[in-house]
Amino acid sequence: MSRPLVLHPDRLLPVEPKAQAIARELYASVMNLPIVSPHGHTDPSWFATNTSFGNATDLLLVPDHYVFRMLYSQGVSLESLGVGNPTVDARAAWRLFAERYHLFRATPSRVWLDWVFAEAFGIEVRLDAETSDLYFDMITEALATDAFRPRALFERLGIEVIATTESPIDTLEHHAAIGASGWSGKVVTAYRPDPVVDPEFEGFSANLDRFSQLAGEDCRSWSGYLAAHRKRRAFFAAHGATSTDHGHPTAQTANLSPHEAAALFDKIVGGKAGAAEAELFRAQMLTEMAAMSVDDGLVMQIHPGSFRNHNAGVFARFGRDKGADIPTRTDYVHALKPLLDRFGNARDLSIILFTLDESAYARELAPLAGHYPCLKLGPAWWFHDSPEGMRRFRRMTTETAGLYNTVGFNDDTRAFLSIPARHDLARRIDCGFLGELVAEHRLEDWEAAELAQDLAYNFVKQAYRL
Repeated sequence: MSRPLVLHPDRLLPVEPKAQAIARELYASVMNLPIVSPHGHTDPSWFATNTSFGNATDLLLVPDHYVFRMLYSQGVSLESLGVGNPTVDARAAWRLFAERYHLFRATPSRVWLDWVFAEAFGIEVRLDAETSDLYFDMITEALATDAFRPRALFERLGIEVIATTESPIDTLEHHAAIGASGWSGKVVTAYRPDPVVDPEFEGFSANLDRFSQLAGEDCRSWSGYLAAHRKRRAFFAAHGATSTDHGHPTAQTANLSPHEAAALFDKIVGGKAGAAEAELFRAQMLTEMAAMSVDDGLVMQIHPGSFRNHNAGVFARFGRDKGADIPTRTDYVHALKPLLDRFGNARDLSIILFTLDESAYARELAPLAGHYPCLKLGPAWWFHDSPEGMRRFRRMTTETAGLYNTVGFNDDTRAFLSIPARHDLARRIDCGFLGELVAEHRLEDWEAAELAQDLAYNFVKQAYRL
């Protein structure tokens, strides 16, 4: 017999009664604030076309690598789940997920998904093998209604703005369609140049040719290549972009002379560069992007420290972003110094640092952000976008960097309905953290009330200039 699905009102709040009562009051004051989603991987075509999400599998299983990576780790093939397999029986794929939903116990995915099931779809029993068809039918039937089309969900869930992520060789036609549609929802883009700044990115040479075509510049010359970035950044800004994003393997930066940079670029485009030259070029491009941000005001995000596509077999068969991106140790103190030597004291530059290496929180990131005017800390990210990950982030960075050198919450998801679920989790964790500080007499209650608003809404708007 299936068990009821009930979300406890005090979930994720502190257990100690005094701190819990304070956190409960703080959470009540921010739970319904608008959602600002400054760095997502949502598809702008959803909002351009406003077509149905299809069925439960299409919405909640196929796009969510947090979900299918767990199932894959337990021996379920990606094809059987519909990943890279549009002909799959969607109901059968959902049943494979439902039968194994217990695998997600104590994970953040369980927290997010239960919120989606209960709050978005009003389901009152837990997902398991017996309720698989009930879930599939209820969700799929809801998705066929106008109330569950992308634009309606955007409005009903209280989303104020979403920033998607596109590369310089994207034409942004979906953003243009959104702008021309007359719809009031705010969906902006962000400039993610990885395909044309990483020589090891698949198709790099062809990407440069496409870059040349779109920018009207010769991207096989150093001067033309830099001019192309400036043009495309301006094009992205015209479509609402306020930020750039850089997913490099490391945080390494460089500050080569113009002559040295041009010589390195010639080696890169000539196909004569090895791994060391590729890393040096990526490092130089972070500094070049910082220089451009000083000029055009785009906020810079650096997301380093992931060994992308670690599973070679999965990458060869299914492509990127299939749950096999694995965290690595990341140095920031030495890696960022060339960039910071040049721009660290610039007050008109804003760089948001993220990490997958939690050992760097207190040792490197908090001291850096607590000193350099251009640096702020992004919140717990990816594998640490979780209750314990968020608590560790606050506890390890606040004493040195303070709260005002952080940027609120940044969801990073391809699953649309995961966005409000993640913001709810983040608001509960932050209110719990503040409640504990008040209970310990480290903050006044009115200070915590102000900070709860800041962490849930104000900081992210300010940091991303939205």
